[in-house]
Formats: sequence, C-alpha cells, structure tokens
Amino acid sequence: MVLVVSYIMKNIFLLPLLLLFMAGSLAKAQTAQHTLAVGDPMPAFSLIDQDGKVFNSADYIGKKILVIYFYPKDESMVCTKEACSFRDSFDEFTKAGAMVIGINGGTVASHKSFRDHYKLPFILLSDPDNKVYHLFGVKNVMFMTGRKTFVIDLHGKVGFAYEAMMQGKQHSDDALSYIKSQK
Repeated sequence: MVLVVSYIMKNIFLLPLLLLFMAGSLAKAQTAQHTLAVGDPMPAFSLIDQDGKVFNSADYIGKKILVIYFYPKDESMVCTKEACSFRDSFDEFTKAGAMVIGINGGTVASHKSFRDHYKLPFILLSDPDNKVYHLFGVKNVMFMTGRKTFVIDLHGKVGFAYEAMMQGKQHSDDALSYIKSQK
C-alpha cells in the first residue's frame, strides 16, 4: 500500500503533462478538419432556436444573405460585446437584406435568457454537440469553441469569413462592410 501511494505521489506531476499532450493531439486532429472558405457552399443544417423552434438553413437560401456568427458562450464579456454590436447594427443588416444568426453550444434556455437580457433582435441557435461548428470547420481555441463569422450569399456560398477570438465587435463591423461593398 505504501509503495502504491509513493508511486502515485511521485507521478502525479505527470498528469498536467499528459493533459497537455492530449490537448495537443486534439488540436492536431482538429487541424485536419476542413474550414469553409470563400466560394465554398454552405452546408445545410437544422438547429433549435431560442424559442424552441426548428431553424432550417435551406429555407433561407436565395431569400436572404445570411450572417452566421459562431461564438463561445452566452453572457461572457467578448461574446456579449459581439452580440450587442450585431444588435446595434441590426437595422443596417436588415436594410441590406441580411439575416443575423448566432450559434453556439449553449442551451435553448441560455439563449433565450441571453437574448432577453440584451434585447437581441436576431436568432440564436443551440448547437449542443457542436455539429454545425464542425460542418463549418470552426476550430477550438485552447479549450473553448472558436469565434468565426461567415456571410453566405444568395446562392448559398461563403462570400466572406472573419475569425478573431478577442475582437468581438469587429465581426459585426467587417461583415456589414463586406455586405455593403457588394451592393
């Protein structure tokens, strides 16, 4: 018994190294994942929105420009700034024929609360297993899901993509600038 405890105590310091190795392996595996690029077709998907309704992406192709932004977490500092930036520019997006959609792995209830708290006028979709994250090739950063914005044109193709983990407001600004430049 003493030998077992002694062995565990000597090797407990290897646990953080093992965790780092596992994280590195996960990051390498994720690098192989295809990230959508400008010109790629948007994959069709269905998710549940903040009101419990099914959202089918295919229903909007050819009808609206889709601004789909992936963000890590409801109510976090950068994510809140990003959502509020999309909210503050919502009328401009709407006038340009665009529909804003936020996606993360949060629950429907969390999205409803987040939307109500900040009076967000756009759809928030729950992707609990990160299936749509993977379809779009949005990569994790450290142990968090990534932050990336895509503008999908009326033909269902990626027209613009922007990725920056700490510049939440820039996602809205750059997506809107891109949409306006196409008019």
